[in-house]
Parts: sequence; structure tokens; C-alpha cells
Amino acid sequence: MATTTNNAALANELVIGLVSVSDRASGGVYEDKGIPALQEWLAGAITTPFRVETRLIPDERAAIEATLIELVDTARCHLVLTTGGTGPARRDVTPEATLAVATKEMPGFGEQMRQISLRFVPTAILSRQTAVIRETADHAALIMNLPGQPKSIKETLEGLKDDAGNPVVGGIFAAVPYCIDLIKGPYIETDPAVSKTFRPKSALRPPAN
Repeated sequence: MATTTNNAALANELVIGLVSVSDRASGGVYEDKGIPALQEWLAGAITTPFRVETRLIPDERAAIEATLIELVDTARCHLVLTTGGTGPARRDVTPEATLAVATKEMPGFGEQMRQISLRFVPTAILSRQTAVIRETADHAALIMNLPGQPKSIKETLEGLKDDAGNPVVGGIFAAVPYCIDLIKGPYIETDPAVSKTFRPKSALRPPAN
């Protein structure tokens, strides 16, 4: 019985992949800031136990594609967040690699990220962030491209609030837990003070004791 319980617990474990795409950071020219920023935000936002798989790779399309496939198909991540490589420069190929490994495109996430960033800089329109679902025979994951700067990562995930703490623009993470539900991943709960999850009433579960 113990083995069965442990295997079931392992199968239901929330696994999140974090990928920083940067020639210079992966080459040791400077310290990567994307993965630490993601880890810090997720630790404060998600109340469900989870573990992370981290990868630091260069701006090479083949390497990005291989990493995303490995994280979903082998490491069995339910959610993969990338940071970096989403601009118009020649070396920015993260969206192309993401779309290449996808079975479904989820363009609404990228649209909302640009709406948030455009409140700060007009050059946010140059961002090509997107999100996709990758499916195998018995597993699926949501893959999302995020900005490269820690401040922008927080803003796009969490959204914007006014001085009184009232939401001004919703962050993209509010829709992530229900998306994971729909692709048969673990039930994710969050701290509403950081990111208030939205689910239809029919999809809500009673709070755990």
C-alpha cells in the first residue's frame, strides 16, 4: 500500500519548469536574473506544494526546442515558463521554438502580457511573447513565454493594482490554474493577495483541511 500511495503522490505532484534563454547568462558573462525572479514570485503566489526544474540555455532555437520537449515529455512538467528571447532581434527565437513544439496555441496570454507592458513603455508592442499547450499521449503542459526583466515578469504574472490595492489590469497567472485543470494537471491554489485564481463555480474544490 505504501508504494501505491507514494506513486500516486508523485503522479499528482505539481512540477514547474523554468527556462532562462540568454547567450550571455548561459555563457557566464553575467548572472541570470530571470530564474531567481520566477522562483521568488512563484514561492509567494502558489500555496500548492510544487517543485521546479530549471534550465539556463543560449538563444539557439534547437536548444530551446529540445529543452521544452525534455521538460514536458521527460521531466513531466505541468507548467513551463520561459524568460528571454522574445524580441525582434535576430537571436530572439524563443517564440518560434515554442510554437514548433506546440499542439495548441494559446494567444490570449501573449495579448494580455503586451496590454500590461504597454502601460509602461510603447516598445512593448515589439514583444512577441506567446503561450502554447504541448500534449503527448498521457501528459500535457502549458508553456508560456515571459519577459526578460524581473520587474516585467512580476507585472505580467501578477497584474497591476492602484494605490489602494484594487486590480487595474489582471495578471496572466489568474487563468493558469484553470488552464492546468483543463489539461488534466494538478489542482493549483494561490494566495489571492498575490494572484487571485479564477475558476468557474463548477470547477471549484472545497478548501483542504
